[in-house]
Amino acid sequence: MMGKVTFYEEKNFQGRSYECMSDCGDFSSYLSRCHSCRVESGCWMMYDHPNYMGNQYFFRKGEYADYMSMFGMSNCIRSCRNIPMYRGSYRMRIYERENFMGQMYEMMDDCDNVMDRYRMSHCQSCHVMDGHWLMYDQPNYRGKMSYFRPGEYRSFSNMGSMRFMSMRRIMDSMY
Repeated sequence: MMGKVTFYEEKNFQGRSYECMSDCGDFSSYLSRCHSCRVESGCWMMYDHPNYMGNQYFFRKGEYADYMSMFGMSNCIRSCRNIPMYRGSYRMRIYERENFMGQMYEMMDDCDNVMDRYRMSHCQSCHVMDGHWLMYDQPNYRGKMSYFRPGEYRSFSNMGSMRFMSMRRIMDSMY
């Protein structure tokens, strides 16, 4: 399933617009700013800096007339990544230390609190084998989030030293 989102320069879907159906690393050649958007299909990660950098925000189908107020954002969206729909099993290994060292736990479902479930105070690296995941720096799926697709993530230190405390699968029911 291909996603589609339309970005608008002003709040309430006003001003110039840019329609997007795939990843876009920098909106600046299309819009000078972005203050509202309509997600017509798919799930998206939005970033407040170009090249998929900065704070990340998860958007699903819906209208976001003033998303900056909704999410408490200080910067507007500058890049986006379409999250492909996935219907298989989910599997991720989380590690206590960088480079897949220390305690390791394999996850196949959501975890609202890493400390409570695994007695793990830090999660510093992970290997996503199957599925797409959102990880949060606070328990109960709160705080800053990051999107993880299948791959090896040897260190979270390049992500602003984030400490992930909860994880959630991006399920097809979110689409």
